[in-house]
Amino acid sequence: MPFIHPDRISKSYEAVVIGSGFGSFFFLQEFLKKKRPGRVLVVEWGAYKNHDWQVKNKANSVLDTDQLYTRNSDEKPWHYSIAFGGGTNCWWAQCPRNHPNDFRLKSKYGVGTDWPMSYEELAPFYREAEQVMLIAASDELAVHYPGTAPYAQPPHRMNDIDRIMKAAQPDMHFPMPNGRLSRAFGPRNACCGTAECRWCPVDAKFTALNSMQHVIEHPDLDICVESKVEYIDVENNVAKGVRFFHDGKEYSARGDLVVLGANGIHSPILLMQSGFNHPLIGRYIHEKIECTVEAYLDGVKNFSGSTITTCMNLSLLDGDHRKDHGAALLLFENSWMYGMRPEYGRWREVLPITINVEALPQFESVVVRGSDGRPHVSFPKQSDYGLKGVQAALDKLPKVLAPLPIERIEVRQVDSISVHLQGTLRMGNDRAESVIDGGQVHHDVRNLVVVGSSVFPSSGSAPPSLTVAALSLRAAHLLES
Repeated sequence: MPFIHPDRISKSYEAVVIGSGFGSFFFLQEFLKKKRPGRVLVVEWGAYKNHDWQVKNKANSVLDTDQLYTRNSDEKPWHYSIAFGGGTNCWWAQCPRNHPNDFRLKSKYGVGTDWPMSYEELAPFYREAEQVMLIAASDELAVHYPGTAPYAQPPHRMNDIDRIMKAAQPDMHFPMPNGRLSRAFGPRNACCGTAECRWCPVDAKFTALNSMQHVIEHPDLDICVESKVEYIDVENNVAKGVRFFHDGKEYSARGDLVVLGANGIHSPILLMQSGFNHPLIGRYIHEKIECTVEAYLDGVKNFSGSTITTCMNLSLLDGDHRKDHGAALLLFENSWMYGMRPEYGRWREVLPITINVEALPQFESVVVRGSDGRPHVSFPKQSDYGLKGVQAALDKLPKVLAPLPIERIEVRQVDSISVHLQGTLRMGNDRAESVIDGGQVHHDVRNLVVVGSSVFPSSGSAPPSLTVAALSLRAAHLLES
């Protein structure tokens, strides 16, 4: 692998990329397709730890991220991973697309904000990202997400519950699109269904380490790990390069292009300490609200599917209800989230469902630089729009589950942590209302590109990783075109 010590970096690069998660890797996937006139440097704060190390240590990083930021004790925590490969190491690989109406929330439903591109503009890049990741899914999803077919792998096996739901709701119940293989391919095995996805024991899920060696080993790429960028140097609204620290020593790397691909907590802090002063830097940090329930069944058994989340149900996702409350994506789980059912012989007659609810970003939710130099995240309250969405989903769930012999439904937890931090460097066409433009280029510093979920102007209805990948492919494509 092309890891080099900072003492060996070149004097200048065509591009310097900060971070190595979904955003950075998929930007490079597109950017490095053509022969480059110069070299590219990736500077990653975290360490490189291979798959075997992650499985053995049940960890994705040597850094304790809870110690890398502060928050008020009565406010929600935020989870992320800092390591070479970033979120590709620790994600659970659930990856449906955002719904077409997620991109026009304001113009369609009068709430939130519209994205500076349409679903149709992003669709070709969704398709490319799905092929790179070898997504396993059903081509029937094109009913709701135009342009999805054909997927690289067939969908995972549904269980008995899903087959009942699919027969009753054929246009709403679908195998979950995910980056866990349904068939072994290359170095990746088929999903083992053990719910140890953060450090997949059989290396079935997509990661940068098992699927993007062509990027990592590109002849024009240098990589410095365990190197933390502290400043982006800017002169006359032109980014000149970065300054970073490795083993306590400061280094500089010059670059014609700077790509910021750190996470939504650390990216805004880096801009702040580099002298950027847009009033929205750090604002609108958000993620979806997650609610978990268990439906107790009469005579129908669960857990015969081939992966941890077998299906998703779209009954509560889109429609005029979004004028009042958030969209809800229902995930039908195929894993023991709260243990077996206690009655003898009925251990499997239970259905865990995770409900992911869209929340509206709030101006008051902000990342600032704390007195000790660490980011401080202030999240005073969850959005009413999202909380109303949770309650509406719970109220409507019995009707959605009507095809099943339900005895009772128990709410297990309503959790404000969905491990998908978003916002803080939102994109848009109006520079007064956004930090970067629709091509993910900074409004004023035109050779600074921002990738990752920090650019999201709203939460969307799906987990963000696939959308981050598609946006990053598009950003690199727009630069080239």
